[in-house]
Amino acid sequence: MKKWNIKEINNNRGLLFIVALISIIIGMFIATLSFYQGFERGRGFLAFALESSIKDDPAVQKALGIQEAFRLVAKTVIPAVVNISTETVVRQSFNFQDDPFFRFFGEDWFKHFFGGPKEREFTQKALGTGVIISDDGFILTNVHVVQNASKIIVKLQDGTTYKAKVVGLDTKTDLALIKINPKNDLPVAPLGDSDEIQIGDWAIAIGNPFGFSQTYTVGVISAKGRSGISPDASRYENYIQTDASINPGNSGGPLLNIKGEVIGINNAIVSPSGGNVGIGFAIPINMAKKILPDLKDKGKVTRGWLGVTIQDLDEKIAKPLKIKPHSGVLVASVLKNSPADKGGLKTGDIIIEFDGKEVNDSNKLRNTVADVKPGESVKVLLLRKGKKMTLKIKIGEMPSDEQIAKTEQAVEGWLGMKAENITAQYASQFNLDSDESGVIVVGVAGDSTAGSQGIQVGDVIKKINNNDIKNIDDFTEFTKKYGKEDSFLFLIKRGGNLFFLGIEKE
Repeated sequence: MKKWNIKEINNNRGLLFIVALISIIIGMFIATLSFYQGFERGRGFLAFALESSIKDDPAVQKALGIQEAFRLVAKTVIPAVVNISTETVVRQSFNFQDDPFFRFFGEDWFKHFFGGPKEREFTQKALGTGVIISDDGFILTNVHVVQNASKIIVKLQDGTTYKAKVVGLDTKTDLALIKINPKNDLPVAPLGDSDEIQIGDWAIAIGNPFGFSQTYTVGVISAKGRSGISPDASRYENYIQTDASINPGNSGGPLLNIKGEVIGINNAIVSPSGGNVGIGFAIPINMAKKILPDLKDKGKVTRGWLGVTIQDLDEKIAKPLKIKPHSGVLVASVLKNSPADKGGLKTGDIIIEFDGKEVNDSNKLRNTVADVKPGESVKVLLLRKGKKMTLKIKIGEMPSDEQIAKTEQAVEGWLGMKAENITAQYASQFNLDSDESGVIVVGVAGDSTAGSQGIQVGDVIKKINNNDIKNIDDFTEFTKKYGKEDSFLFLIKRGGNLFFLGIEKE
């Protein structure tokens, strides 16, 4: 038997320690690896189980269904949305009087070498959107997109371009109909029913904002029946408000419901920055559908007309009249020889019903009258001096703004303005004392002598050429005696302030 000495034993112990340490390290590595692989398998299983659980959740399935609906709308309608680019030739006069050389050398020297004021031409380009409403190339858009354009180019989704011509314009709604001549049938966007929409419904806008074609945004219907959006008081408004993103370039594009039907034509935004802040407006498609036949056949729209100025019956006006606010619409003035005048309407009447429909909003009444075919007779229920009465009025055809202005000037006669006694309604409307003396100006033709020289609706005329004007009789007597003179000095009360205003006949 071999004997071990102390030295050999010590050497073997060191070797055994090293072998044991290596074995422990290898074992720990193997164990760690096995644990990690098991953890990964476990985590993968857990993730799979969790994913399966979320995917199958009813709420997720509903969301996926809505997502699929949005995809389907995009796939169906985007091909029917077109980009519109326009070119407009703008002429601008160059006035030599703004030139320092002109001021130095004088007018005669400049005219000798350069002639009179020069006119420069430049081309202004703009972008907009349109929606195809017939497979043979009729496209609905906004007037402000195509009006006065010398060249209109329509670009389809596939990149094909066509020259377009204007078929009809309606500045009262800002709707325009243009036409291209396609080689093949075009995809068409279905028109829905804007009367059916509700606040909170899905709203989808498609357009060409800032030149980014076929942009698709989603929001909801924020409000209905908005008016007072346009600075043009003659505009017919019944806007749909939405927070679906609308920006410059979206004008004329469609606003859609979740079924892919056109419910409006995007038209305007309210924005301090010029970009979208979530307040956009679309013209209801039902308003467009009413005027499309006229645009297509006549190039313009024929509307019904009463010939009155009307205003809402708010609390301030209703209180002195001792009636409920918004229980009708107040007739502020009646144009002489208009359908309203011939039918018996008078200033101060309160219209309660029109054609059997309750009236409580002046904008809605205006739109309703416009929808009546000229020549039709309509029953009007009104309140006059506290008593109800019914008139039958034959609706006329709305004249142009220029014709109305000329009619007002010709009918009202003197200086192109209309004045009346200060009634309780006028006193409330213009914040006057109930016993205010004078006459109030209730109508002024814009291009008349009075209108162009400073007379405004709501002005109270107190004196003319130092003659007291206490009522309409004084005013009428003065115009008969002195109305043919060339110049007049008015004492006017406006906004609580008195001042003199000189008027000269033009």
